[in-house]
Amino acid sequence: MVQPEVEVRKLHPAVSSDLLIDGELRPGSGGTFEIVNPATEEVIGLAADGTAADMDAAIAAARTAFDTTSWSRDHAFRARCLRQLRDALQGHIEELREITIAEVGAPAFLTTGPQLEGPIADLGYCADLAESFAWVTDLGRAEPMGIPNQRIIKREAVGVVGAITPWNFPHQINFAKIGPALAAGCTVVLKPAPDTPWCAALVGTVIATETDIPAGVINIVTSSDHSVGAQLSTDPRVDIVSFTGSTATGKAVMTAAADSLKKVFLELGGKSAFIVLDDADLKAACSMAGFSVVTHAGQGCAITTRLLVPRERYDDAIRYTRKSMAGLEAGDPTDPGTICGPVISAVQRDRVESYIALAEEEGGTIEIGGGRPAKHPKGFFVEPTLISGLDNSARAAQEEIFGPVLVIIPHDGDDDAIRIANDSPYGLSGAVWGTDPDRIAHVVDGVRTGTMSVNGGIWYGADVPFGGYKQSGIGREMGALGFEEYLETKAVATPA
Repeated sequence: MVQPEVEVRKLHPAVSSDLLIDGELRPGSGGTFEIVNPATEEVIGLAADGTAADMDAAIAAARTAFDTTSWSRDHAFRARCLRQLRDALQGHIEELREITIAEVGAPAFLTTGPQLEGPIADLGYCADLAESFAWVTDLGRAEPMGIPNQRIIKREAVGVVGAITPWNFPHQINFAKIGPALAAGCTVVLKPAPDTPWCAALVGTVIATETDIPAGVINIVTSSDHSVGAQLSTDPRVDIVSFTGSTATGKAVMTAAADSLKKVFLELGGKSAFIVLDDADLKAACSMAGFSVVTHAGQGCAITTRLLVPRERYDDAIRYTRKSMAGLEAGDPTDPGTICGPVISAVQRDRVESYIALAEEEGGTIEIGGGRPAKHPKGFFVEPTLISGLDNSARAAQEEIFGPVLVIIPHDGDDDAIRIANDSPYGLSGAVWGTDPDRIAHVVDGVRTGTMSVNGGIWYGADVPFGGYKQSGIGREMGALGFEEYLETKAVATPA
């Protein structure tokens, strides 16, 4: 039998299974844990299993680096380090691609965009922000209480960032936190999801060996134990927790952070609506809705998983959507033509299947899919699934499933579609298809979400703030607003 450590380095020689703490790569004090390929169910290697002691050391290193070095004040140096990291990672792009497909089950085509290449390139945007941001604003003279003063506003780094990230788009979400936090002058402790530790581990190796980022500025602790990440919420040495994941866990993070009154950024769940107006090209809209929900097996918080169509065209919409989804079978993520890969784990597959069964119990009809693809007896695959016959009160229409499952619901006009879209605890994203600009604008203004796509428009980008209303989160990630999440504001007055 091949020894596990040898197996890791044989498959991916550039991957370190070590933690990155205070600039050094070191084994986790809890040993190692297995990584499973979701497309094959095979153990492909091991990752360092960090413990509470490892996390404590990482937090201490980040605190010391922030308090005792010039990192937070040297904007030009930070920009140079971020570009250096971007360039170094691009030199490892094929290794990262292999790891991302194997560990995440991400379809290969997505790695040329948001699963890998896009987020790495976006580090350059963060570097530009560090250089161009107005760190000091002159408010001019004033005479409060008759005393002449010159006033300025200074923007300064918050301090130590605790970043907790999920498994569905690990590079995109890791860098959406690391990039702006470092650009702002913060130091970081990153706790990636137990399902996808290698994506973070290789970044740690590159930081330690190929950049000038000082020791302690960024620390990466992989662990199979979720409570290790929870330390970031409770430790008073951490100034802000940036969390992406489920709404239930986000509430727990916020509760834990309250004791030390640390800042909290939360990007949470979604149950977004794809609204089709009665003047839209119904076939094109339904085809896009079907494509969207099967991409990466529906494992995206902003994916539109409720399709709202005119009631008088309901049967046509079902037919068009069913045909679209029939041509997008779940398949091998290494195949460049695959759109729908596996879900991340057996646990997640069971969760998705339980919601499909629940939808049938609630009176829904499985129009296509609903099971496991016969072509893939191994792997955590779920067939693209379309469910009709439910209204918006059904649990399958209200709760986040995180799988390739679309619920199609009829509406009775524009205002009714807005009502249904907003009848959700979430408000992360949405889409509208139509031809009348005024009606489209009415829907965009009426739906309470953080992002909206019009007729297939793509809002994703390094400069676009992302986040949600209601229980989809607090704050914004990416763009200038995401950068400012990691800043404090200081007013300074000097007698004039």
